[in-house]
Amino acid sequence: MIVYHFSWDLSFLKLIETNILQVPAWRWFARGIAGSFLFLAGIGLALAHAQGFRRIAFLKRLMKVGGAALAVTLVTFFAFPDSYIFFGILHCIAVSSVLALPFLRTPPALTLVVAIVFLSGPALFTSPALDSPALDWLGLGATDPRTNDYVPLFPWFGMVLFGIVAGKALLLRTGTMRLARWQARDVLSRTLVWAGRKSLPIYLVHQLVLLGLLFGVLQITGPNLKAEAQPFMNECVSTCLMNAQPATCNAVCSCTVDTLRQSDLWQKVLRGETTAEDQTQISRTAQQCLRRAPS
Repeated sequence: MIVYHFSWDLSFLKLIETNILQVPAWRWFARGIAGSFLFLAGIGLALAHAQGFRRIAFLKRLMKVGGAALAVTLVTFFAFPDSYIFFGILHCIAVSSVLALPFLRTPPALTLVVAIVFLSGPALFTSPALDSPALDWLGLGATDPRTNDYVPLFPWFGMVLFGIVAGKALLLRTGTMRLARWQARDVLSRTLVWAGRKSLPIYLVHQLVLLGLLFGVLQITGPNLKAEAQPFMNECVSTCLMNAQPATCNAVCSCTVDTLRQSDLWQKVLRGETTAEDQTQISRTAQQCLRRAPS
């Protein structure tokens, strides 16, 4: 999780050229992390209530996770108002924990069937009729909402149910008391135990630390030049392709960026504050670059 968020921060702050949101491998890495969180949440539920439902402990945990989810929504609403997190991993864990309670006593075979239904839900039940902000938490709309973390019930609740089945299987193999007597005896095990017990604080704090450190680095090094210019390049190439070949457009737009960087106009381009007169100057620069581009 920390590795992914560190890379996301580098991309978000334009410290690297790569936009990891556009790289399939990074997207699958993020999904694998989310899936592991929810799978472990399911295992935890099975182990915690193996000898009967512990209502007080469950409610305390639910309040912690739900409160943290609300805090994430509030913080990201002010930090990223156009893509704030309204149903991310913590929201999903909180809601899934409640929905999973009946499955703590359900036969594993039935739990597996329901898990498969949830995992396959987006492929079977997706409909534009469900594209509504009030229903986005389900995950069955035809388009994904704009948010920095989106973990809807379909398909992700299925991973919690798989975790419950795995937790029950673990209990059958080891026994409740034998598992409870296990102790961490080496440095690695003790470190993992500590991190597991502090997983929620680590989740809530690590991004603040990473963003703070990397923002300090940004003030020293400045953004990656190619990443900084990418929005302008995308728009420039898109417009150019209506009249020229891709190779020519890439050369012209790169030349335009290099030329604009030598003037004060570039900062206005980055801030999106160009006037009609500025646009005329940009067009003239592009025309000059076109005349110098190889045919």
